[in-house]
Amino acid sequence: MYDVETKMQSSQWMGKGSPRPKKARMSRSKIKVMLVVFFDWKGIVHHEFVPRGQMVNKQLYQEVLAHLRDDVRRKRPELWENQTWILHHDNAPAHASLLIRSYMAKHHTSVVPHPPYFPDLAAAAFFCFPNLKQH
Repeated sequence: MYDVETKMQSSQWMGKGSPRPKKARMSRSKIKVMLVVFFDWKGIVHHEFVPRGQMVNKQLYQEVLAHLRDDVRRKRPELWENQTWILHHDNAPAHASLLIRSYMAKHHTSVVPHPPYFPDLAAAAFFCFPNLKQH
């Protein structure tokens, strides 16, 4: 639903008393949803769909991390028992909030630091998406 015409390009000359031309308006997609995915070199560890209309804020991200911890305990027991699993996420405000940092400290979860201003270091672009495209 992307319209390449600008407002100026789509303008028309109309006479006085002519009805305004109808212009289609963009609406929110009814099928797009956001997916949060956590994976390691063995595959996807946890995935969760964000509820429609919900923004990913620190409270939602904390709930997702609680679900992730359960899945790591279930799917990667060797990492869970040794406490050797680590998390790498970017510097999004929801990830860098004090609530999340204190949650990670409380649960002794190590986080790999992500350098600021490096969006091209997104691991999903290199490891997760190519594997998903194969299937």
